[in-house]
Amino acid sequence: MAISGRVPLLLLLGVVAVVLRPSGGTVLLWILAVTLLGVADLLLAPTTAAVRITRTPPGTVRLGDPAESRLAVANAGSRRLRLQVRDAWQPTAGATDDRHRLTLAGGQRQLLRTPLRPWRRGDLRAFGVTVRSWGPLHLAAKQRTYDVPGSVRSLPPFESRKHLPSRLAQLRELDGRAAVRVRGQGTEFDSLREYVRGDDVRSIDWRASARTPHVVVRTWQPERDRRVVLVLDTGRTAAGRVGGPDGVPRLDAAMDAALLLAALASRAGDRVDFVAGDRKVRARLRAAGARDIAARLQEAMADLEPVIAEADWDTLASAVQGFGKQRSLVVLLTPVEPAAIQHGLLPVLPALTQHHRVVIASVRDPELSRLADERATVDAVYDAAAAEQEIHRRDWTTDVLGRLGVQVVDADAERLPPALADHYLMLKAQGLL
Repeated sequence: MAISGRVPLLLLLGVVAVVLRPSGGTVLLWILAVTLLGVADLLLAPTTAAVRITRTPPGTVRLGDPAESRLAVANAGSRRLRLQVRDAWQPTAGATDDRHRLTLAGGQRQLLRTPLRPWRRGDLRAFGVTVRSWGPLHLAAKQRTYDVPGSVRSLPPFESRKHLPSRLAQLRELDGRAAVRVRGQGTEFDSLREYVRGDDVRSIDWRASARTPHVVVRTWQPERDRRVVLVLDTGRTAAGRVGGPDGVPRLDAAMDAALLLAALASRAGDRVDFVAGDRKVRARLRAAGARDIAARLQEAMADLEPVIAEADWDTLASAVQGFGKQRSLVVLLTPVEPAAIQHGLLPVLPALTQHHRVVIASVRDPELSRLADERATVDAVYDAAAAEQEIHRRDWTTDVLGRLGVQVVDADAERLPPALADHYLMLKAQGLL
């Protein structure tokens, strides 16, 4: 049962009667009259048993993109129904305008649309559909909640996709589909052509030149069919936000960088594997050279949430070794937090660097630099000193990692994806994968 706003309004109108005839009996009589009207309206309201509801699943959407929940409401009875329908979703689904008023004649059917805009990843579910059938006076309604299952799957947004075309252009240049071919340590021989001014004399093939009237040089193309392993840290350090309280979660920024690198590496002909975890492995994907690697990674990442616990790097390193012994580019997507690096990651790095090329992709918080530059007040000076100390510790940790043969790509949330992609292209051009 539910009552409308007309009931308290009617009770307020009783003030007029009390003023005209002030007595306790007048008050009680007015309350009784409003109650009887409400009960009569409730008894005259049609039952909700004749309502039939079906849902069209919203499907899958990227985080922040609009979606739509569709309900088909039908009147299986013969009486005319005046309904109020609420399509309730969990708050993170971002449902708006979820209350609908409609009138259905017997046998009539109507489609209701509820806009959704998810602001959290994962499977976001509907709570139920509440239906109110109002009486002729619209004072009281019979109410019933239907269990109509529904969910929308919210994927990581992949906002760094805008950087992919420019990096693919660089990749085509490296691949030789453009006019330029490069030579670097470990690159693969492609073909022979006539020498032109400006070619590297080290590329001259003297044996082939001896058999032709012209000097011939070898052309090279970057190595293919290499393996890239993405390791996403979902531990304590991934739970923080960068750029202030309303900033981007570190985990989401690392996902964005992983998606761009995976899309680029798959286009380059390399095989991409993915593992995510903290105390245990939360997701594992052996995607190899799949062209739809970004879509598959988004599905694997959708349900990942940070765990307030230190990452177990022994477990994650074992997962990396489980992909095979082939030398790989291992990208560790974890913040350069000195304490976490020293006590968790450093002990396992020698085993990783012995067989693989290791790169750490770290999401840097721009608030540190801002605090370090602020000197306006005494409190700001203390904050600046603490920020400078933290920056020094991070720089020292980066230097230690460099001495172990680990390269660090440290940038803020917006710049990390293109910076990591550029680092990959640099390794590709130099034949260091």
